Amino acid sequence: MELHGPALLSNARLVTLPETGGYGLVEHGAVAIRDGRIEWAGPEADLPAAFSGHARQDLEGRLVTPAFIDCHTHLVHGGHRAREFEMRLEGASYEEIARAGGGIVSSVSATRAASEGELVASALPRLDALLAEGVAVVEIKSGYGLDIETELKMLRAARSLASERKVRVRTTYLGAHALPPEYKGREEAYLDEVCLPGLRRAAAEGLVDAVDGFCEGIAFSVASMRKVFDEARRLGLPVKLHAEQLSHLGGTRLAADYGALSADHVEYATDADAAALARSGTVAVLLPGAFYAIRETQVPPVAAFRAHGVPMALATDCNPGTSPLTSLLLTMNMGCTFFRLTVEEALRGVTVNAARALGLSDCGRIAPGLRADLAVWNAGSPAELAYRFGFNPLHARIFGGSE
Repeated sequence: MELHGPALLSNARLVTLPETGGYGLVEHGAVAIRDGRIEWAGPEADLPAAFSGHARQDLEGRLVTPAFIDCHTHLVHGGHRAREFEMRLEGASYEEIARAGGGIVSSVSATRAASEGELVASALPRLDALLAEGVAVVEIKSGYGLDIETELKMLRAARSLASERKVRVRTTYLGAHALPPEYKGREEAYLDEVCLPGLRRAAAEGLVDAVDGFCEGIAFSVASMRKVFDEARRLGLPVKLHAEQLSHLGGTRLAADYGALSADHVEYATDADAAALARSGTVAVLLPGAFYAIRETQVPPVAAFRAHGVPMALATDCNPGTSPLTSLLLTMNMGCTFFRLTVEEALRGVTVNAARALGLSDCGRIAPGLRADLAVWNAGSPAELAYRFGFNPLHARIFGGSE
């Protein structure tokens, strides 16, 4: 399948995902593309004459969805943490591993030791796995440097991936991820000497699209995250937050107070938290890979999110310790199986709502004016994308109007 110049994808089943809800399924549909944008989409029988001269590609009845968006990853890092996987099998909890010097901090030394080129090279296979499943946008966080230079190195490596592959990369500064060993017990000093100065430099160098933090008993307090968010606000950067993953500290409410793009994990969020997210327009990003990997039993309050109209996204949380997952298809299946999402919720979670979680309004649906980022599937219904696991039905990935 080759797309050159103005193109018309014809004989397709379109899943347009309109803002009003539903699949927006168009039988015998067509999509007109020019200059990387969707010009028109709808039933082929209604095709305007202006687009009839476009180079036609017959999709033979295949399913077409918006390209996928992975809105929460830690794709760039050094080393791996396979030993921690063994430790969890032997009975150690995530908190016990972290307090024993494992967890996030155990990835720091390998990331600090790696060059920018080495970080790019090690991230590419993980990125390629995502792209092979129809992903067009990936968010990548820093957070395994925990010193200024390594945090910046991670962000530069993440930005570099967009020049290595046809993909959009959104970078997130996660200096408030964990306390490095040299700052143990000195949270305020770390914020003042590393996290906040690093954020200012990242912003000055144009390396950051959003600011994140890990608000948890083994990470940073609500008060500390407020300090980070105040600095992000001063710099004009949107915020998001790892919140309520292992306990309920009030991080979700904090995220809502700051109008965060997203609150992520949120297993221990409450009905009141859901109401706060709805008022702020904040997306709840569900991460079933981490839920699975650490054998969590507390399920996010999906019913409360539905009741209050909170948009829900799904993401891999690809990271070396608690979610070494590089499949959004499997993530969709996990979201449906573990959290009882509907297929439509899962599909919107990796398209429409994932875009919203990144502050993007030019992708995630099939509509005129949006980017021509599309996924063509050897499938007949949306349910097939969440139903199988360990199987990839992608026929073609279209990025900005080209393969």
